[in-house]
Amino acid sequence: MLVGLQASGKTTFYRARLAATHVHVSKDHFPKARRKQARQMRLVAEALEAGRDVAVDNTNPSPDEWAPLIEVARRFGARAVAYWFPPDVALSMRRNALRPPEMRVPDVGVYATLKRLRRPGPGDGFDEVWTVRPDGRGGFAVASMEGGADAERRP
Repeated sequence: MLVGLQASGKTTFYRARLAATHVHVSKDHFPKARRKQARQMRLVAEALEAGRDVAVDNTNPSPDEWAPLIEVARRFGARAVAYWFPPDVALSMRRNALRPPEMRVPDVGVYATLKRLRRPGPGDGFDEVWTVRPDGRGGFAVASMEGGADAERRP
């Protein structure tokens, strides 16, 4: 599960590090759907039932969003892993401005997510929590929430 503000690099991280091994589930793929949450949960369950790993690429800002995803992972015997993108509002705004107009998020949406955004931790039911930051070279630095860098072991 990717956790962070809009335009924080979550989808770019997915493409760079997880696309080869994980099914990509994002509410961005069905913008006109009326029941986005139900559709997302169905897609996650279908992938897990088929034995596939899943990356849920939304803001996922709080336990309200994490809990159902962790529960479905447990139901299928899957591990729940969070990738935390610490908020950098200025960077998100710059990245958002570079998006095509139809993909841009209104500034108020970014700030609304920031108000709800909470750092996930192992106490939230995750098996692992990783912190993801830009590495300054167009890639990502990934570190274990326990403090040690471990980008070689994990995506």
